Amino acid sequence: MIVDVSKKILIVGLGLLGGSYAKVLKRFGFHISAITLEQSSIDYALREGLIDEGSVSIDERLVKEADLVIFALYPHVFVEWIEKNQHLFKSGALITDVTGVKGSIVYKIQEMLREDVEFIAAHPMAGREVSGVENSTDKMFVGANYIVTPTEKNTPEAVSTCMELGRLLGFSNVTTLSPEEHDEMIGFLSQLTHCIAITLMTCNDKENMERFTGDSFRDLTRIARINDLMWSELFVANKPALVEQMDLFINKFNDLKRMLEQEDIEGMRQMMRHSTQRRALFDKK
Repeated sequence: MIVDVSKKILIVGLGLLGGSYAKVLKRFGFHISAITLEQSSIDYALREGLIDEGSVSIDERLVKEADLVIFALYPHVFVEWIEKNQHLFKSGALITDVTGVKGSIVYKIQEMLREDVEFIAAHPMAGREVSGVENSTDKMFVGANYIVTPTEKNTPEAVSTCMELGRLLGFSNVTTLSPEEHDEMIGFLSQLTHCIAITLMTCNDKENMERFTGDSFRDLTRIARINDLMWSELFVANKPALVEQMDLFINKFNDLKRMLEQEDIEGMRQMMRHSTQRRALFDKK
């Protein structure tokens, strides 16, 4: 479906991700509309040519005309939106999302959704330390990963369309995982790393440290500048998987601490060599 530029795309939530989606998809000639809270976001997107039309309220026409609806909302807002407004979707519409957790929302939405509308979940593994549509960029997805999380309720056509969307957006690696596998992976690769950055940034409040730091500290704490409202919700929504990953980290950190206390240099070097080998696998190709 997505390759047909006559199809209309609606983006609900025109922030950093929603705006970046719009910026890329507009290049292909799709008709892009948006619904978001702030008029200033609509004005900016219209002025910059990211969208063709937009509204700060639920515009029934925009929803009813959309063939593909992309939701870039907080998880609980996404669920509430579907509960209240799904009657507006056209029959045969396909909806997808950008939500960072899956198990706690995918099945819930698929269970409540009309049978003539399909939800295929996806997670663009990309972002910046800034927010808002004015910071959107069509370069953000280059070299990044895009995960589609189908369930038994999804059709092969919907999965294919969602994966094609990821490729059109410019993601370098487009793949599929179950919602459960996704949440385990994200618990480690994304949420745990944010937990570590937050903890490192707040465990020592000694004054004027910023005057003496080097790039290693800046690099390690880049993601500590964080949207507390969004990330606290994501943490709770993925609590079991995240707690498990935090325990793994704490246990391994304690292993390193014990080696240091015992001056086990060979043990530390072995762990460092393992770290170096593993890190090479994560370099962007």
